[in-house]
Amino acid sequence: MDMSDDRLGCARAQSRAAATVNSAVLALGLLLFSACAWALDKPSGPVVLTIEGGISETNKGNKAQFDMQMLEKLPQRSFTTRTPWYPDAVTFTGPLLRDVIAAAGGKGSKITAVALNDYKTEIPFDDIHRHDAIVARLMNNRPMPVREKGPLFIVYPFDTKAELRSELYYNRAAWQLSVLRIR
Repeated sequence: MDMSDDRLGCARAQSRAAATVNSAVLALGLLLFSACAWALDKPSGPVVLTIEGGISETNKGNKAQFDMQMLEKLPQRSFTTRTPWYPDAVTFTGPLLRDVIAAAGGKGSKITAVALNDYKTEIPFDDIHRHDAIVARLMNNRPMPVREKGPLFIVYPFDTKAELRSELYYNRAAWQLSVLRIR
């Protein structure tokens, strides 16, 4: 084997390595794209959350609608926290509020959370980046029926920061959540 054979072999190996890296990058890109793209498929089950207003991704007219399965596919977060509504600490599980908003391409300065009974609360858009509030779909690892503040409940991790243990943030926690309006 002479030097030119070594160089040719090396060039072939580099080419195969580049093709493998390019394939891996392409596969990763497709995976990331599909992970984001699924969220705005049409809901196949009952709609549990509608996002409207300042959004760029829609699946029903000018709204983004989610069924429970779509919310389950988003990355999930769990935490245990004390609240004013339960005598003991409770474990909540669901996607981060910021991930739900991002799935709809939401941008704005305020979010109005609307409950099934038409209760409304204002949440500054900044909260979704400053605090790890979730759209809880499970309480103590069980789905929440409407009579137990479900099926969705915006919950802040109250025990993580003293500032969150206040009426201001307790009032921003919306149970029986059904609509998010972004302005």
